[in-house]
Amino acid sequence: MISLPLFTALALMTAVAALAVLWPLSRARTLKATREADLAVYRDQLAEIARDAKSGRLPAAEAEAARIEVARRMLAADAAADAASADPAVAGRRRRAAAIFALLFVPICAAALYAVMGSPGLPGAPLAERMAAAPDRSDVAILVRRVEEHLQKNPNDGQGYEILAPIYLRLGRPEDSARAYGEAIRILGPSAERLSARGDALVVAADGLVTADAAKAFAAALALNPNEPRAAYFLGLAAEQDGRAQDAARIWGDLLARTPASALYRPMVAEALARVGGTVPPAAPSPATPGPNAADVNAAAQMSPQDRNAMVRGMVERLAARLDQEPNDIDGWERLIRAYGVLGDKDKADAALKTARAAFKDDPAALARLDAAEKALPTGGKG
Repeated sequence: MISLPLFTALALMTAVAALAVLWPLSRARTLKATREADLAVYRDQLAEIARDAKSGRLPAAEAEAARIEVARRMLAADAAADAASADPAVAGRRRRAAAIFALLFVPICAAALYAVMGSPGLPGAPLAERMAAAPDRSDVAILVRRVEEHLQKNPNDGQGYEILAPIYLRLGRPEDSARAYGEAIRILGPSAERLSARGDALVVAADGLVTADAAKAFAAALALNPNEPRAAYFLGLAAEQDGRAQDAARIWGDLLARTPASALYRPMVAEALARVGGTVPPAAPSPATPGPNAADVNAAAQMSPQDRNAMVRGMVERLAARLDQEPNDIDGWERLIRAYGVLGDKDKADAALKTARAAFKDDPAALARLDAAEKALPTGGKG
């Protein structure tokens, strides 16, 4: 509940604000002075009409009409002033009633409405107490604030910047996201994923325009990994925005030629290619050895440890190598995580989950499948 001193202070502030508005209404208007001022103006107008008529600038008929109009206004002003001052006691009672209504009725109605629709019993939640308490995972702002405070004290924590950068982007703060990715690159070193993510944030900050800084980041990402799909897509978009449709078609066509049909981003790139008049090439063939499927992993679980390792590890290594080049294969990540679980490699399973979640950070359906794969691990997921 609100404390008595605070309630008293708020009530006094409300009263002062109301009085500031109502005080002019509580004073009787100086009707006589107002009427005299109006009459003085009209007398000046009559004198001017007389001068214009005498000098010949105003015809006699128009001068007479003007005098009649001014005289009518003088009579109307007298009548209005007399009516307003006819019963000052009644006017005073009306002003007092309005003041009482504003000072009492309005605050009482507001308090009653708050008691019915508000939460007067809800305790206060100052920011300092919220920051000191255990964070609610749904309170993203508090979590972000804590990470920011941690980074102020530890400015060389590259992992902290890498965690914070995509959160900034989801919160609609692309400039902060780009700066955080830049700090992560400075501390942890450049990688195709970090450079591409920074370029993505710069594009969002520019309302979809691939700026020079963004294009530079995407080009650096492709220099580290020629198969980085996001960088290739945005470089094609930069070419389209610059009016180089043929360059855009070539970039997107090359990207699609090495993209398997199961890639989630393939329809978007195909649509962009068609937009610039290019021809969509056939999808890249799936790898000859896709990795262990569910049957392979279940069969391996029944073997001796030596036979199981000999059978599974080769397939797992090939699958992991392929996913490094094609990180958008959610089925492959599920198979890899299950295989690591069968082999008892919890650390590798956790690392695979982390990498896969980074690749599918904007795909809720894929993240749900990864959560299910984690829960299905023989170790029970996170320990």
